[in-house]
Amino acid sequence: MPRFAYPCPGCRTTNSLHDVDCEFEGTDWHEIERAYTDLLSVLTGDPVSESTLRHAIPDGPEAWSGLHRAALDVLEREGRVQETNGGLELLSAEAYREQVSEPTVEPVATVYREGSYPGAHDNAVFAMIAFYEMVGLSWSETRDNVIDWLHETGTWERGGFEESSPAELVNKKRHVYEAGYGWKEKAKAAKRVIEAHQ
Repeated sequence: MPRFAYPCPGCRTTNSLHDVDCEFEGTDWHEIERAYTDLLSVLTGDPVSESTLRHAIPDGPEAWSGLHRAALDVLEREGRVQETNGGLELLSAEAYREQVSEPTVEPVATVYREGSYPGAHDNAVFAMIAFYEMVGLSWSETRDNVIDWLHETGTWERGGFEESSPAELVNKKRHVYEAGYGWKEKAKAAKRVIEAHQ
């Protein structure tokens, strides 16, 4: 089941060690978690407008802050909350899992769609694993998604791997998942090579 680690809405850390230029550096960690739980306590019910959400959080609209706004932006950007005809709606774990299994943000969307080519494999596999970790999939879900991606895109069949199987390749990259590395730079590097092959 996808997990959620209450990332800082400014720098995405999941502890009190913020990036130097983070606007929320110095904010007590429980305040960051509280902003999320304030939102989620309302969003677990029926869809609501943002105005209704502001008024319905614990302690009322006077408690609404820039931290709440930023946390809501994170929830929307990561696809955990979506705008529907009825208002803002929290996706179920299953709906979220289906949605994030197919990346839609660049440059990882190109890597996902096109697959990888020799010269981009290390960056592409790294980017895919880091993306799935970032959106909250478990290691098992991440592993399965990346193995499926290697086959479905023809990446594995293009060759250029030292490992004997996709499973061996992905298992060797588990440290990427465990360290929580970012995906964007690796995806940019892989996308350049992939586009050169098109």
